[in-house]
Amino acid sequence: MFNQPEFTLFYDGKCPICRKEVAWLRWKNTRHKLEFQDIHAEGFDAAVFGKTLTELMAEIHGIYPDGRLIKGMPVFRACYRAVGLGWLLAPTGWPILRQFFDWLYGLFARHRIRLGRLFGGNPCKTQVCQR
Repeated sequence: MFNQPEFTLFYDGKCPICRKEVAWLRWKNTRHKLEFQDIHAEGFDAAVFGKTLTELMAEIHGIYPDGRLIKGMPVFRACYRAVGLGWLLAPTGWPILRQFFDWLYGLFARHRIRLGRLFGGNPCKTQVCQR
């Protein structure tokens, strides 16, 4: 009935911007090729993936069924491919543009909590997300 997921996105469920992106991806995930894992969910253990929560909070991560863990812009490209919209982010992986989009994502990742306050407050009150 459902297709086998081809990618799992690890996301920060306490980040308003991240929640909006995940909600949109869930809506587009009609083929059920993308799974979602909130890194703040009860029982989630980053160590299972060889990471710490701090590392996962620093930038977005995802994992393929074969165990390959990736981070940064390649995660977004994998997510969009899984929901059938890979063409939309394909230019971010082109050699001439990749460095720019990697840099832009890095800038966003460093400031996403502050930016998130502009888009729905700051539901995170712990030290971990106060980056």
